[in-house]
Parts: sequence; structure tokens; C-alpha cells
Amino acid sequence: MKTSNPVLSRLGQAAERERAAGYGPYGPAAQPGYGQPAYGDPYPTATGYPSAPPAVAPMTVDDVVVKTVTLLGLTGASAAAAWTLIPDALIGPAWIGAALTGLVLGLVISFMRVANPALVIAYAVVEGVFVGMISKFFNDIMGYQGIVLQAVIATFGVFFVMAGLYKARVIRATPKFVRGMIAVMAGLFAVMLINFVLALFNVETGLRSNGALGIGFSIICIVVASLSFILSFHEIEEGVRMGLPRRYSWTAAFGILVSLIWLYIEILRLLSYFQGDD
Repeated sequence: MKTSNPVLSRLGQAAERERAAGYGPYGPAAQPGYGQPAYGDPYPTATGYPSAPPAVAPMTVDDVVVKTVTLLGLTGASAAAAWTLIPDALIGPAWIGAALTGLVLGLVISFMRVANPALVIAYAVVEGVFVGMISKFFNDIMGYQGIVLQAVIATFGVFFVMAGLYKARVIRATPKFVRGMIAVMAGLFAVMLINFVLALFNVETGLRSNGALGIGFSIICIVVASLSFILSFHEIEEGVRMGLPRRYSWTAAFGILVSLIWLYIEILRLLSYFQGDD
């Protein structure tokens, strides 16, 4: 299984190991060149190819859709609960704590070689707290009434536009595009992490203010976050083609959730710049 995407490469390698152990889908189309049944295969076939146990099946686009909707529901429920239950005085600590916990979980999930639904679900819940706190801050504390609904509508609007562009092949996930996006996202992540750490020590860089620098940086982040959906759609398409096990649909849904949350936060910030006085 050859692919230009490093994430898919890692997942593909993990799936190959599972198939070699007799736990993944096998067959002439999936694994050419294997003419002998796997040792101890409990489900031999007439063709001599070891088959998957009945409970194991390759992931489909529908699987990813269901998992994505599930994660969005968990994130929304967690955000609503945090908004309602966490008092205004604790918005800051809850915001920072959820952001750091989500960052750690996100890195663990991204660099693991196997799909872990429990970690993905935990990430969705923790990010829900983060989204709930930052939304409550802008809507209630800053007084930007209606800004949350505007940001939600804009976020899903961008998502569906990008889905349409990808389906129509207006934007393609070429190897050059994938490499460029990974490099740009890594650079933005480093800049945002450094800015976050400096903010903890009351060092203002201007990247998160309503000045020209802050507005420009948010626009760049929105564009990159929007294009990151192309990577997710490509990963899903390739994962289905490669026959990854169904549980890897959680990993694909995780990628979409990360992009949606990132895009929502950036749109929320940009809208706040045009409503604030500072």
C-alpha cells in the first residue's frame, strides 16, 4: 500500500500487520501475492486466502459519517454542559485546562499507529469543554450576542463548500498539495503554541488582537483550516480504497472534528474583531 500521506502510511502499515495476523480482510483484490492460508486461520476460504472473522469489516464512507456525527454530538453536548455548569469565574482555568488536555490527547491520537475509539471520544468531550468556554466568553463575557450562531453557520457552510469542491475535483489532494499543507499546518501550530505560552506570561504579540496583524493571522488560519478538509476527505477516500478495518473510521472522523473545531474557533475570533472596540 503506497500513499503520499504519512498518516495513511502509518494506518496502512498497522492494517497490514493485522491482516498478517489473520484479523483483517484478505483476498486476491486486497492482498495479491498471498496464495497460502494464514497459520491457524479460523475462517479458511475455497480460494486459499485467509478471511476476516465475521465481526471484522472494512470501513466505508457511511461509517465515517456516523462516527463524525457521533463525535459532533458529544462535542456539542459537552460544550452545552460546560456553558451551563461552569461558573464565569472558572471560565479561564477551564478554558486553559481543556485546551492543554485536548492538545495532549490530539497528539497521542495523531501519532498512534492504531485506532483507539476511547481516546477519540475523550478528545471530543474535552474539546467540547474548550469550545463551550471560549463560546461563552465571547457571547456572555464580551457581550457579542449571536456571535456563536454566526460562527457555527459559517463553519458548516465552509465545510460543505469544501466537500463540494473536493467531490467536483476542483481541489485535488496531490502529493505536492499534501506535503505543502502538512508543512504549513505544522508551522502554524508552532506559532500558535508559542503565542499561547507567551500569553500565559502576559506577553502580547498582536496575533490575537483586532489589529491588522491579528485579523491577517486569523484569515490565514481560516484558509488553512478550510483546506485541511481536503486532506481529511482524501484520507477517507484512500482508507476506503485500501480496505482499512472499520474501527479506523474513528480516526478519519477525528480528523474532520479537529478541522471543524479549529475553523470554528478562528471564525469566532475573526467575527469578534469586527464587533469589539479593543
